[in-house]
Amino acid sequence: MKNRYKILSVMIALSLLCLVFAGCSQKDPENIDDTVQVKDAYKVGIIQYMSHPSLDNCYNGIIAGLEEQLGDKVQVTKQIGSDSSADADCATYAKTMMSNDYDMVIAIATPAAASAYAAAEGYDTPVIFCAVSDPVSAKIVKSLESPGNNCTGTSDILDMEAQVNLIKALQPEAKTIGVLYTSSEANSITQLENLRKAASAKGLTVEASAVQNASDIPTAAAALVSKVDCLNNFTDNNVVNNLSVVLDAANAAGIPVYGSEIEQVKKGCLASMSIDYVALGKITGEMAAEVLEGASASSMAVKTTSEATPVITSEVLGALQLERPEEFASAEIVTSAE
Repeated sequence: MKNRYKILSVMIALSLLCLVFAGCSQKDPENIDDTVQVKDAYKVGIIQYMSHPSLDNCYNGIIAGLEEQLGDKVQVTKQIGSDSSADADCATYAKTMMSNDYDMVIAIATPAAASAYAAAEGYDTPVIFCAVSDPVSAKIVKSLESPGNNCTGTSDILDMEAQVNLIKALQPEAKTIGVLYTSSEANSITQLENLRKAASAKGLTVEASAVQNASDIPTAAAALVSKVDCLNNFTDNNVVNNLSVVLDAANAAGIPVYGSEIEQVKKGCLASMSIDYVALGKITGEMAAEVLEGASASSMAVKTTSEATPVITSEVLGALQLERPEEFASAEIVTSAE
């Protein structure tokens, strides 16, 4: 009998305990937290082709643009290609981001943009690119005005006429401009064509030497500097990433290298009609924010920065015994970091 009462007591205790827990699982309607629930953060992947100052500036600008427009509503994952396998890395990153349901992929530089665009096939994920000189030739947009294909972004097309004018002002006797470029970079092919046209209009010729990878640059640079009065560098990622090799060859030959933006001048180039890559990145970030909030990437025109700014480095100017031209008296003077 005692055992029966003991069992009954245990059963009653367990029943009461269950009721307590059941009550705890329900909220009192009068005590519901009425805090406004913020929309979950947008999941954005950023693929940077490789690490060098120009592309780093693009990334910093993108983040600034996104944060200015969306605050903490963006969760960013960044992936950077390695120097030796950047193309393969970017392709892998892009496929992974697409399969993991990212809300958007932002790609910095032409090869990264091409990888993201290819990986986006079959997905609704928009691709926003930054620093793609010729997105039409790269076949990631149909036109600059109406990109189509759920893909748009910013172009860093260079003002070659302004660059040639700068070269002529600093080196009035120059006849031939040398160019190293990567044959697989579509933007470099376009920039070379534009440079040839601008140089020809000023009575200059262009001697171009194509490379395929970093290992080709030392030999190509050493051969090229003996044939030209100066070198002009584009936004070619492979060449920019090995700029010190190019500068060494040019310095040994006693000729200047002209860069495409201020970071290259700080590294030892003589001068540049410089693109502001932070500003370009910020424009990209603002465009990305608009698309995340509902705008159509397919109908959003590709954008660029405003006109380039002349930049000259004082050390190289003195070392080459050149003088700053009067027409560039207001050019920004920077100190070389080399």
